[in-house]
Amino acid sequence: LDEIVDLSDMIMVARGDLGVECPPEDVPILQKRIIKACREAGKPVIVATQMLDSMVSNPAPTRAEASDVATAIYDGADAVMLSAESAVGKYPLETVSIMDRILRRVEQDELYYRMRDANRPDPEHNAPDAISAAARQVATTIGAKAVVNYTSSGSTAFRAARERPEVPILGLTPRIQTARRLALCWGVHPVFTRDATNFAEMVGIATEVAKREEFAGPGDSLVITAGVPFGTPGATNILRIAWVGNN
Repeated sequence: LDEIVDLSDMIMVARGDLGVECPPEDVPILQKRIIKACREAGKPVIVATQMLDSMVSNPAPTRAEASDVATAIYDGADAVMLSAESAVGKYPLETVSIMDRILRRVEQDELYYRMRDANRPDPEHNAPDAISAAARQVATTIGAKAVVNYTSSGSTAFRAARERPEVPILGLTPRIQTARRLALCWGVHPVFTRDATNFAEMVGIATEVAKREEFAGPGDSLVITAGVPFGTPGATNILRIAWVGNN
């Protein structure tokens, strides 16, 4: 499992396929193992297949299905996915709305926060991981409105998401492919924008985007991470606190 995760960009827990290869009683255990392995590796993980299957033909889910969706979020999944429910079902809009309500309700639960903090993986012994862990702690301490990552490949934003900070993560990238990948990552709001070439641009672009995307307003603080030389993938080695100006 660890070798598969290591070689993958993202992982999908497709319970239907797992059910073909494994006994049904093993699938919930495998789901938790796969999510845990992805959390530790900082790889996004999607849980899919029959999440709200009864809504293919009914306007409301069973309570067991609602619990299934919630369990995936408590376990630490980055995303949950509908298939037949929205592709050929009679109630696609209602299904999306119900799933959204379940996810939002779980993320308001105190138990969710306790599990999130208890299951946070230890950072690896390298500069990017250390910076990402520090960014979460600094953001909490100073009450920052967001953590802003400059990322070319997406690895910096993946590391930030692994920390599960209490504030949103803005993933600024000059690569549209990276922005699309980050859309599936927990807590990350990807923004396709120009890259910074110096420290003044680094702060200026970050504060401009945070204000434009309505994550922060005048006087609010941001925690910014980037790498020098600017634009070098995987070179995150800077943490900067900045405040949003009036202009």
